[in-house]
Amino acid sequence: EVKDLKILAEAKTPPFEIETDGYDLNEEIRMKYRYLDLRRERMMENLLLRHKVTTLLRQYLNDQGFVEIETPMLTKTSPEGARDFLVPSRLQPGKFYALPQAPQQYKQLLMIAGIEKYYQIARAFRDEDMRGNRQLEHTQIDLEMSFAGEREVRDLVEGLMIYVAESCGKKIWKKPFPVFTHEEAVKKFGADKFDLREDKSDRDALAFAWVTDFPLFEWDEKEKKYTFAHNPFSAPKSEYVSRLMKGEDLGNLRAQQYDLVCNGEEMGSGGVRISDPAVQRKVFELMGLTKEETEERFGHLLRAYEYGAPPHAGMAPGLDRLVMIIAGEPNIREVIPFPVSSSGQTSVMDAPSEVEDEYLKDLRIKVLKG
Repeated sequence: EVKDLKILAEAKTPPFEIETDGYDLNEEIRMKYRYLDLRRERMMENLLLRHKVTTLLRQYLNDQGFVEIETPMLTKTSPEGARDFLVPSRLQPGKFYALPQAPQQYKQLLMIAGIEKYYQIARAFRDEDMRGNRQLEHTQIDLEMSFAGEREVRDLVEGLMIYVAESCGKKIWKKPFPVFTHEEAVKKFGADKFDLREDKSDRDALAFAWVTDFPLFEWDEKEKKYTFAHNPFSAPKSEYVSRLMKGEDLGNLRAQQYDLVCNGEEMGSGGVRISDPAVQRKVFELMGLTKEETEERFGHLLRAYEYGAPPHAGMAPGLDRLVMIIAGEPNIREVIPFPVSSSGQTSVMDAPSEVEDEYLKDLRIKVLKG
């Protein structure tokens, strides 16, 4: 028998039905009321799955002797494939930090520091145009190994993917994962990411595959020069080093670079890193950087190499995409608690937004209108 009734919080009628799956709702209203959208059974299951996957990842890597280490979120701007998000410094007017596109340089510094096996569930930020399964910020399973080559990293990541997927009730289409060179993949599938499943609608089957031997450089038609195909720290295959140092045949050089694909999605990229400062300087030179620019942007890394850099290699599979595929969702926004919309607007908090003039004045920043 009820003796007393106390109302803890009054609630308005939600702006949409919570009992449906929400797929047919307008994205803008879902993002505005994301805290209500997350009440859906489907969305709650996705959040719990993400937690489970992250826990499994940590268990596996910890058991393999990896050490979880956090790296800075405020770092230095450097070209790594996309535009940096810049953070103005109030204490040093006119200077800027950058949010990391990846912990790439820091994890290489950790290898030089003597950490043999590193990992991090890392946030990464890239100021790039929105398309498909991309977000301005994402989470990656960042890992690096000293005294290891391509095969050791691929074996480790393959074991990790099998462990996580099977623990979540999924079946692996083929073990060990098939391997295609970049040239073979483009010739056979027309792209370097592809879906090997016979039944493309089977959401419980995960068809992983490796793509190897990527080009070291690619031609930038706009800039009329060669630039890195993945990142400027990927090592050339040993048989191409002499041609690289001579600056010859750049379009045909191959890198110790490898991608993992699954069900038509690129799951992550990895590579053996350059550990010889002479080779690294040559790559920067071929990219068109002057000695002064190389010193300004990467001098810290090159100086660290001078104290004995072990051979090292690593990878960074995408956590968002892994959870998306295991969940059978069509987009990574469905497995990220508070994503940005396709136009780059944040959930709930309505950013980006204008900033008060007084705050800009403290930062010595002036906004140009129009």
